[in-house]
This record gives sequence, C-alpha cells and structure tokens, in this order.
Amino acid sequence: MFVGAIFFPLLGSCLSGFLGRWLGDKPAQWATVICMALAAICGSLAFGQVAFDSQPATVPLLTWMDVGGLEISWALRYDTLSVVMVAMVTFISTLIHLYSVGYMSHDATPTRFFAYLSLFTFMMLMLVTADNLAQLFFGWEGVGLASYLLIGYWYDRESANRAAMKAFIVNRVGDVFFMLGLALTFYTFGSIEFDTIFSSVAAHANDRFGGLPSIELIGVLLFLGACGKSAQLGLHTWLPDAMEGPTPVSALIHAATMVTAGVFLMARMSPVMEYAPTALAIVTVVGASTALFAATIGCVQNDIKRIIAYSTCSQLGYMFFAAGVGAYQVSVFHLFTHAFFKALLFLGAGSVIHAMSDEQDIRRMGGIWTKIPVTYAVMWIGNLALAGIPFFAGYYSKDAILEAAYAAHSGVGIYAFVCGMLAAFLTAFYSWRLLILTFHGKPRADRHTMEHVHESPAVMLIPLLVLAAGAVLTGAIFAPFFIGEHEHAFWHGAIFNGEHNHILHAMHEVPEWVPLAPTVMGIGGIALAYLMYMAMPGLPTRLAQMFSARPQLVRRLPLIPQEGAEQQTEPNPGGLYGFLLKKWYFDELYDFLFVRPARSLAMRLWKTGDAQIIDGMPNGAASLALAGSRGAVRIQTGRVANYAFAMIIGLVLFVTLFLIGR
Repeated sequence: MFVGAIFFPLLGSCLSGFLGRWLGDKPAQWATVICMALAAICGSLAFGQVAFDSQPATVPLLTWMDVGGLEISWALRYDTLSVVMVAMVTFISTLIHLYSVGYMSHDATPTRFFAYLSLFTFMMLMLVTADNLAQLFFGWEGVGLASYLLIGYWYDRESANRAAMKAFIVNRVGDVFFMLGLALTFYTFGSIEFDTIFSSVAAHANDRFGGLPSIELIGVLLFLGACGKSAQLGLHTWLPDAMEGPTPVSALIHAATMVTAGVFLMARMSPVMEYAPTALAIVTVVGASTALFAATIGCVQNDIKRIIAYSTCSQLGYMFFAAGVGAYQVSVFHLFTHAFFKALLFLGAGSVIHAMSDEQDIRRMGGIWTKIPVTYAVMWIGNLALAGIPFFAGYYSKDAILEAAYAAHSGVGIYAFVCGMLAAFLTAFYSWRLLILTFHGKPRADRHTMEHVHESPAVMLIPLLVLAAGAVLTGAIFAPFFIGEHEHAFWHGAIFNGEHNHILHAMHEVPEWVPLAPTVMGIGGIALAYLMYMAMPGLPTRLAQMFSARPQLVRRLPLIPQEGAEQQTEPNPGGLYGFLLKKWYFDELYDFLFVRPARSLAMRLWKTGDAQIIDGMPNGAASLALAGSRGAVRIQTGRVANYAFAMIIGLVLFVTLFLIGR
C-alpha cells in the first residue's frame, strides 16, 4: 500500500508521455489523474494504518551504493512523519492534477505538463520517504530539477526561462551547504543512515570539527540547505519569480512540495537539532525575520499570484521558527494545514485569472464577485484560514506556533513571537486587500474583459470545493493528534524532543491573552484593509505618495487605476513605498554583488581567455602555416633561371657552412 503511494505518480508520468503519443492528449491526462488518485488512496490508507495503528518500519528495496566503507540501501521509511507527508502530498497533488485538466485544456502540449507534474510529485515522495541522507538528497535534487522544468514550462517566454534558471541556480547555492552537511555527518557518525545517526547523537555530542562543535555545524549547514528549498531570507528571491509557471505549478510548489522540503528536513533531523541549541537559535531568528519580511512585501504587490507567493514565504518563516524553538510537531502541523488553504488560494487565483482572460494585476480587476460566486466563496475561506480566524485550519496551527514561541521563554523566542504577531496583522491586511481589490468595487478592467468574465468549469471547481473543506476542517480534526492529547501515540517517536524540551506542554500554560492576541491582530488587519480599500479607497494612493520619494510617479501610476487607464511604470517611486515595492532591493543587491561581476568575468574569460589565448594559439599556428605557404607560392615562378639562381645560392651557403664548420 505504502509502496504504491510512492510509485503510482512515476507510473503516471511515464504513461503521460507514451499514451499522449499513441492515443492523444485526453487519455494521457486522465491516466495521469487516475494514477495520482490511486496514489492518494494508498497514501491515505497508509496514513491511517501507521498514524493510528501500527509501529514505524522500513521497507527495503535494494542496495544502492556499496563503495569502500559506505553502503547505502534504497529503502522507504515508514513512520508517522513520512506518511503524513505522503498522504498530504498525494492528496493535494491529485486535486491539482484534476484542476489542471480544465486549466491547461487550451495548452499546446498538456501531456508534457502532466508528465512533469507527476514527476515532481514522485520526487517529493522520494524525499519524504528517504531512509538516509543520500536518498533524501536524491529527492531533494529531483524536485529542483522538476521545478526547473515546470517553472520554465512555457519556454517560449523569456521571463519564464529566466525564472527557471534563477530557481535552479539559487537552489544550487543552498544545496552546496546541504552537501557539506551531509559530508560532515558521514565524517562524524561514520554513516548517513538515519537510525545510525539518531542512535549515536548523544555519544558524539562533544565532537568538534575545525574547533567548532560538529553537531552545531551540521545543524547550521543543513538549515542553510533548507533555506534554499524553503525560500528563507537571503535565498528567497527565486520564489516570487516561480509564478512564471502555470498556476497549478505555483500551487504544487507552494502548497505541498519543494518549499516544504526544508521544514520536513528540520523535523526529520530533530534528534540532531536537539543537540544543537545555537543552530536552533539561528533557525528561529531567520524564520521569524522571514515571516515579517515577506509579509511587508506582500502588502504592496499587485500581481495576484505574487501576493500569495510572498504569503507562502511568510508562512514558511512561521514553520521554521516553530522548529527553532523545539516545537517540531507544531511546525509540521502548520505545514499540513497550510497545504490545504494555500493550494486553495493559488487555484482560486487561477480561477480568477481564467475568468479575467489571463489578467493577473489586481488593480485591473474589481466588481466580479457576482460573476464568479463559487470562486469568490472559496477565496473567502482560504483567506480566513490564512489570516488565522477562529475555527478555520490556520487558526489552530498558527496560534499554536505563536504560543510555542512565547512559551520558549528565550530571547529568540520572544523575537519570534513579536515578528509573528506583526506578520499576523500584515497577513490579514494583504489577504483582504487582495480579496477587496479582486472582487469588490467598480470594475477596473476593460469592457471586453468584463464581458467575458465567467465561472470556471466543474473540473476546476470540484478541487476548489474539496480544498475549501480541508481549509475549514483539518485544523480542528487533526490538532488533538499533531499537538494535543494524542500526540505521543500519534507520532510514535518519528519526531524527537530532548529531555529538556517541554515546549508542547509549556505552550498550553501561557497567559490567556497570548492565544487571543493573534485573532485580535488578524481582525485588526482585516479592518484596516476594509477601511483603506472599501470605506476610503483614495487613502492607499495618498499613503503611497506620502511614503514615496517621487509622489508624482504614484499619481501617474495610481494604486487603483480607472477603467482603461494606461499604466506607465518607472523603475521605482523611491521612499518606504518604493523600498517595499522593490522587495527590499534584494534582487538589485544580488545583481550588483554576484550577477554583474559573474557576467563581466565570463565575458573576459570568453573574449580574452577563450577567443584570444585558447583559440589564439592554434589559430596563430594556422596563420603562420598559411603565411609560409603563401611565401613558398611566390617563389614558384616557373622560370628556370630563377630556380638555377636559387640552387646556386643554396650551394654557396652549404659550402660556406661546411668550411666554417671545419
């Protein structure tokens, strides 16, 4: 059952290519959907079996590597953490596959898209079921490759090609640290098998490498690797640009796969991280900073998918600082609930884009809620869950994260709590900004677009309704098992908490105001968005002018343009508004520090090193040979007198040299 959940997506990926060539696009697409549905059924049954019934186990498949002292088996780790991820990934991916049948119906090569989508799912499943770090790294690189293929799926667009390359390169930066952490793990423990590592962590707690504690260094290196996949501050720049791929790709990357890989790694390596308090403090600070940083940017973005992308970045920050304070179970719980409402928001955004004839700028929308009522309703549900409003899924997991940060009673814990509270306010604000500008007010699109606004077909709406149910119910249903009274029986030791770590108990004993504060912040953010974009719609433009260095630019580029107004964009209006609009200048900074020097060096190596030196030597030798042959041709005049004269000259020279030599 468990093995079927892993390999059905791979079968679907293969079938998409073969059947698409023989039987056409539709049979290939539905074969892929059926394979994913079978994987979801198997994954759900395995989840029920392991989480609520049987003990963890390992499913051996084959010996993968046997080199010297390094022997690596290919095996599937069958514990609660794995089956939670398998069930979630297969279920969400199945709905995205079904949604894609409608969304990609007019695409020229849908079978290629479905093959990539299923391959992506398979690689994520390989990652979360790995029994050792090398196997995990295989899945880690696999999702990187598949994301490159999917982000650049529309390869005829220059922006998509650039986004795919950016995602691939930025992730390679993180992967270098992951590989260093893997190598140091093998050096320290003599193995990269999880069971061997976890059973001997205490024995190696005092080991040092280069004067630094080995386990601390391993924890930091693995976290830096996780920063690449999970888009934490510094290695986050690829995530918004990944929106260049089709919307189902955005949903899969941001909800169930790839970006959650880093959070999963922290939970899987919890027995190691528990012995690395400095590494955990770094995780907490970076995660909290990411949560607040991404939320500030989301408040001023205008592309509907980019707003949700920065929301993902922010929510990943929550997951990381939960892991950083030792609440790994809470981190995975938010990962689980977040998958449902974030997939719902992305697919809902796709339904809006589909209705608006591919328009993605929320300033060009408005007044469409009566035309697409189902999409409007599910977007409400998704935003309520994201904002952490009571009784929706995000309420249970996000509040638990903030309670855990407060209960840590440490400097970094309080920092995370403050950042998380501010981010909760901003999250609610930009969520309702998106909702109001997209669906309410007067229509701001051109007349032709408004005449063609329509609800999505049933094949797209059914996944939205199922995800909406998950966004409402998963928090209340699973909270007792993930972080409540059944937590010990549920996890079966798949996540480790040290003897000193009582965070799950302490988080239930915080002051009464702590659980209430996130809800108050969420309601406050919603109220501010309503005030600015419904009650006083001119206020956002005035505020943008106030916090801009060039207010005249904001006047020419209003935040809520009129129908048919042309948008003349300039690079940056400056000031605080421009700072947020330009995403804290990270792209510009990296362009200055890395991209331009690398391009300049490459040009010098090409034009000087390659063209002049490397190519210059054989080209110069060829030129000399050519010049010599041309000189030889000149003396071949065909006159006997010239030849006789040359022979006499040669004879004289020969005799002279002979006599001198004597």
